[in-house]
Amino acid sequence: MALRLVNSKLQSQILPMLSSTSLLHSHATSFGFKEVSEEEKSRLVGHVFSNVASNYDLMNDLMSGGLHRLWKDRLVSKLNPFPGMKHLDVAGGTGDVAFRILETINSMKRRAIQDSLNDSLHEETRIFICDINPNMLSVGKKRALERGLGEDKSLTWVEGDAEALSFEDNSMDGYTIAFGIRNVTHIEKVLAEAYRVLKPGGRFLCLELSHVEVPLFKDLYDLYSFSVIPALGELVAGDRASYQYLVESIRRFPPQEKFASMIADAGFQKVEYESLVGGVVAIHSGLKF
Repeated sequence: MALRLVNSKLQSQILPMLSSTSLLHSHATSFGFKEVSEEEKSRLVGHVFSNVASNYDLMNDLMSGGLHRLWKDRLVSKLNPFPGMKHLDVAGGTGDVAFRILETINSMKRRAIQDSLNDSLHEETRIFICDINPNMLSVGKKRALERGLGEDKSLTWVEGDAEALSFEDNSMDGYTIAFGIRNVTHIEKVLAEAYRVLKPGGRFLCLELSHVEVPLFKDLYDLYSFSVIPALGELVAGDRASYQYLVESIRRFPPQEKFASMIADAGFQKVEYESLVGGVVAIHSGLKF
């Protein structure tokens, strides 16, 4: 009964805010449950990630109980990295996904027979880490140095906008974006850019916090999200507001089926998704032909 009362209270707070954002005009968008201009959202999201950059990895561990590491492992396993590939990891400033991709390729090289072809392919491997926030990129570069990858020519750090990438058409074998696409202003533009830069046969993969549908689990998840995560952000990072935005932005993101249809509308084929932990996160994928 107590859980039902708490859930009803949460719904009474959430639903009015959701209904207010359903009337957004063409030059407005949502920042969590707030209605803001598109320009204001870009500024606010930038402010959030500048604030959380230094504690990003620690907070991910605390909020997910370390599960985010397994989710990223799963993402990279679906990518099937290979020596010599050109890969773009968007919103990947801290390097978490890029490091996993490079480690997978390096382990393949160690297992392979050391011939000149394998060596040349390894030299051609390029992983581009693109993030709009310079603070997040700084964290990633520091982590690369700590891992002994500071001078690795396979890693290239790029400050850039997911909605307007600086890379050439048909230039990438793979594209990943983890916990980033829900923060952009125009999801459709991000998907269109992903399709543009991928080569025919290239794979798009997105790991994102998603929607829980199991009723009791959803109630518990909502309680944890709105009561625990912002408090945790305030306690550990001294920043409640950024983590309040985090949980609100998840609820504003399209459900799994809707997002899959958006990926297909962007031109991708064989679109599919895998929900993990009852829908807390989902991995969507598509191929460009």
